[in-house]
Amino acid sequence: MARKYFGTDGIRGRTNEAPMTVELAMKVGQAAGAHFLRGDHRHRVVIGKDTRLSGYMMESALVAGFTSVGMDVILFGPIPTPAVAMLTKAMRADIGVMISASHNPYQDNGIKLFGPDGFKLSDEDEAAIEKALDKAPRLAAAEAIGRAQRIEDARGRYIHAVKATFPEDLRLDGLRVVLDCANGAAYNVAPAALWELGADVIAIGVQPNGTNVNDGVGSTAPQALQQKVLETRADIGIALDGDADRLIIVDEKGKIVDGDQIMALIATGWQRRGLLQGGGIVATVMSNLGLERYLEKAGLTLHRTAVGDRYVLEAMRRDGFNVGGEQSGHLILSDYATTGDGLVAALQVLAELVESGKPASKLLACFEPLPQKLQNVRFKSGAPLETDGVKAAIADAEKRLEGSGRLVIRKSGTEPLIRVMAEAEDPALVSAVVEDVCEAVRRAA
Repeated sequence: MARKYFGTDGIRGRTNEAPMTVELAMKVGQAAGAHFLRGDHRHRVVIGKDTRLSGYMMESALVAGFTSVGMDVILFGPIPTPAVAMLTKAMRADIGVMISASHNPYQDNGIKLFGPDGFKLSDEDEAAIEKALDKAPRLAAAEAIGRAQRIEDARGRYIHAVKATFPEDLRLDGLRVVLDCANGAAYNVAPAALWELGADVIAIGVQPNGTNVNDGVGSTAPQALQQKVLETRADIGIALDGDADRLIIVDEKGKIVDGDQIMALIATGWQRRGLLQGGGIVATVMSNLGLERYLEKAGLTLHRTAVGDRYVLEAMRRDGFNVGGEQSGHLILSDYATTGDGLVAALQVLAELVESGKPASKLLACFEPLPQKLQNVRFKSGAPLETDGVKAAIADAEKRLEGSGRLVIRKSGTEPLIRVMAEAEDPALVSAVVEDVCEAVRRAA
C-alpha cells in the first residue's frame, strides 16, 4: 500500500507546507504516543533536533501531541540523529524522535522515529501510526497528561559513548583534522569528541543560525572542506551532514573520498582484526562495482539492497553483518550504533590512519572505481517513470550497457527527484546513457 506520509526515512517536506506542518507534527505525537502506550509503566519519549529554525516549532507541536496522550517528554535540544537512537534505548524510553531533514536545506524539515530498541521503526509500526493519523486521538485524562522537561547532559552522554568506540591504545595526538559539521546537529559534540581524543581540530560549519544548515558546508557541499584542508595542510578532512548520520572524507590532497571507499577500508581493517561479521558488508545498488571487485579479492562478499539505510540495516540484522552503508556516506557499524553514525565511522577511519602511519590519500584509495555518473531530474507531479517514452529510453540504455555495466533508476524517497545512475568501463558510454535517460524523464516531467 502506498504511503501518504512516511517515506524511506520518516516524514519529510518543506516546512509549513503539507505534510510538514505543526498540525501533522502534533498528530504524529498523538498517534505514535498512543501506539507505544504498552504496559502500565510511566511512558517516556525522547526528542532531539538539528539546528533548523523550524525545529522549535515542530518540537513544540510534538511535545503537545505526546503529552496529550499521556507520555512524558525529555528534550535534548540540538543533537545528532544517532545520539537520539542511542539515548532512546539507554534511557529506557518507549520511543525516540529526531526532528531533522538531514542533508536538505533549512526550509525543509522531517520527523524520524525510533522504537524502544533504538532502531528505526518497522514498516508495520509506521503503517499503524500512519493509519492512526487520520483518526481522532485517544486523549489522556486530565490527571494523566504527560510532563515535559529538558536535560542538559545528553550531549555529554553521546560524546562519552562515541569515544568508547575508539581503540583504547590509540590517540589522535599530532593529527590535524578539519571537521565540517554542516552548521548542524553535531556542531558542538563532534569537535569536542575529537579534541578529547587528542586531535588538533580545525572546525568549520559550527556556527548555526537557524538558516545556514547544509548551506555551502557539510557532506553534500564538501568544497569548503577541501579548501580548508589544503589551506591548513591538514592530515584529513571530515564532513558530516545536518543530522550527522552521514560522513564524507577529504584526504590531505583535497580529494573527496565517498562511502564506498570508507566501507572498503573499515571492512578490511575489521577483517584483519577479526571483528568483521557476516563475511562481507551490506551496501545498496548504488555502490560502485569497483567496491564489489575489491571485496571479492579480499575474500569478502557485497550484499546489495534497495537504496535507503533502513534496507541496509534490515539486511544486516537478518543476515548477521556488522558493517554496511551507502555510497553517499550513511555508514552503519552495528557493533556501536543502531543507525548511521558519521562521527563513529570517522573515528574508525582515524584509527586506521593512526595505526597505519600512511597518508589519507594512500590509506583511503582502496580500489579504482568504475566510471559512474549520477544525475537527478526534478519533477513537479505525476509518475514520469511510468510513461512509454521513459520506459523505451531505459530499455535502450540497458541494452547498450548489457554485459559491461549497470543502470539504476529510482524515485527519491525524500524529494521530488528521479535519480539516474550508470556505471561501466567506458566513461563516454556512461555519460551518454545517463543523459539520454534524463532527457526522456525531463520530457515526461
